[in-house]
Amino acid sequence: MRSFLFVPGDSERKLAKGAAAGADALVLDLEDSVPADRIEIARAMVREYLQAHRDRESTRLWVRINPLSTEKALPDLAAIVCGAPDGILLPKVTGPADLTLLDSYLTALEVREGVERGSIKILLVATETAPAVFNLGRFGGLTARLWGMTWGAEDLSAALGASTNRDESGELEFTYRLARSMCLLGAVAAEVEPIDTVFTNFKDVDGLIRESQAARRAGFTGKIAIHPDQVEPINQSFTPTAEEIEYARRVVEAFASGAGTVGLDGKMLDMPHLKQARRLLASLRK
Repeated sequence: MRSFLFVPGDSERKLAKGAAAGADALVLDLEDSVPADRIEIARAMVREYLQAHRDRESTRLWVRINPLSTEKALPDLAAIVCGAPDGILLPKVTGPADLTLLDSYLTALEVREGVERGSIKILLVATETAPAVFNLGRFGGLTARLWGMTWGAEDLSAALGASTNRDESGELEFTYRLARSMCLLGAVAAEVEPIDTVFTNFKDVDGLIRESQAARRAGFTGKIAIHPDQVEPINQSFTPTAEEIEYARRVVEAFASGAGTVGLDGKMLDMPHLKQARRLLASLRK
């Protein structure tokens, strides 16, 4: 999945608009975008939306719940699991214990609601607290539910007491670039999908495209959107071009003889190049 679009769970208008945006997944939000006095309304609306949209061939439906450290998280899950969301986006993770606890909650609720056991996946927002950054390599092998890991700079800067997460040139400070890189490494180590974080200036399409393309080059497989207009640029940025596909096929063909190294277009290629080509072609079949 290339694009995840956040949609406030308490807005019927934005739910309808989000559905038409073309995102690979909608993230129905019960956390930051929902005022405290509307949480029950949001839970009911998200549950009804999930139940009314059982056909998810083109768009998956995920739900961002409140952090497990709050009293809202379990009621969030209890309200929406009956709608069989495709996944849960878990914010403000601190470490592996959060993943195993959410796994246990989901298992119990799936049994209660008659939802296929293990069908609800998990995407961790894995860099929003200081302890989480030190635990990024410890999530692998804990549960088959873990689908991916993403990162975020805004909540982390608040947790650190920073006045900003940007330097004088507007680029992310080193601490947040480090968190991004560690999240990428942690996701790959856990053999799950690394998903890039939001680009907050939704009016800057060129900046979004540059950041999305850079994320794909780095190894991220998708990106989170905060506005419907961001979806198409993200989808295009994370879709291999015709030239990339053709080159990958030529690389695979060049290695068909079984050789460990081959020459192609004046360059020597070895096994990492073959692995990259196969990964790109495999992504077309997902």
